Amino acid sequence: MVSHLPGIVDEPLDPRGCEGAVRTDADGAVVTFTGVVRDHHDGRSVTALRYDAHPRAAEFLAHVCAKYRTGDIRVAAQHRIGDLRIGDVAVVVAVATPHRAEAFTLCAKVIDEIKTQVPIWKFETYADGASDWQTGQC
Repeated sequence: MVSHLPGIVDEPLDPRGCEGAVRTDADGAVVTFTGVVRDHHDGRSVTALRYDAHPRAAEFLAHVCAKYRTGDIRVAAQHRIGDLRIGDVAVVVAVATPHRAEAFTLCAKVIDEIKTQVPIWKFETYADGASDWQTGQC
């Protein structure tokens, strides 16, 4: 059973929280994806970033995780919102399974679905002073 974790948070994320929420003694693999804020996007230097979320984003995130859970597969994910700095952890996905291949595959599927199905928006500020909303790239 996955321990309860808030899906959408406005404080720094620690990947160990998601890992601990899914890990059991029956697992042969725990795969964790940690998405961090990078200093560039499409050839532009990024200086700041903000994530905003729909009020029901946590429900959408929970639905994505639940889609892949079975008796021996556990999935947890968290996404940070608010102002983030370069290098901050923005999103964490952890998948625990009996075998590694399935854990890697499912972790990739979960993060891809989060990016397309969970209503979270990214606002980037660039070194040249311009700024822009990014879609489908939370």
